[in-house]
Amino acid sequence: MDNNIMKKSSESCVEQVYQIRPEHLNGAGRLFGGRLMEWIDEVAGLVGIRHSQCNVITASVDNLKFIRGVFQNDLVVLIGNVTYVGNTSMEIRVDTYVEKLDGTRYPVNRAYLTLVAVDENGQPTKVPGVLIESIGQQAEWEAGQKRKQLRIQRKVKGF
Repeated sequence: MDNNIMKKSSESCVEQVYQIRPEHLNGAGRLFGGRLMEWIDEVAGLVGIRHSQCNVITASVDNLKFIRGVFQNDLVVLIGNVTYVGNTSMEIRVDTYVEKLDGTRYPVNRAYLTLVAVDENGQPTKVPGVLIESIGQQAEWEAGQKRKQLRIQRKVKGF
C-alpha cells in the first residue's frame, strides 16, 4: 500500500459486542482484565487490517486503565478507529463501553495501540493515510502525533 492513498477512518471502523459469561469472569466476579485486553487487541487488529489491507502486528499498547467494573450478563461494546498513521504504523483507538438494556453506554476503558502493517514476508509495508473529516478527527490526529513522540522518548529510555 502507498500512504499517498487516503482512506476515511470510518472505512476501517470496527464495533464488536460481547455478552459477559461465567468463563469471562475473574475470582471477584468481574470481567477478567486479560480477557478485555485480548478483545481490545483483536478489535485493533481488525481495524488495522481493514485500513492497511495487509496483515498487522501489535507493536505497543498505551493506557489500559479500567474505569468501571463489568459483570456477568453485561453487554460490552468495543469500538476501534484509526486515529493516526505513520509510514508503516497505525495508531488505533479502542473505546470499551458497558451497554445497558436501554442502549445507554458507559465507558469502561480507552486504549491506544500501535500496529504495524506487514507484507507477505513479514516485513513492514506502507499504509494509506487517513482523511481528516472533522474537528474531532483533527484533534485526535494531533494528539496521536504527541503520543508517537512520547513512545519514541520511552523507547530511547528503554521502556
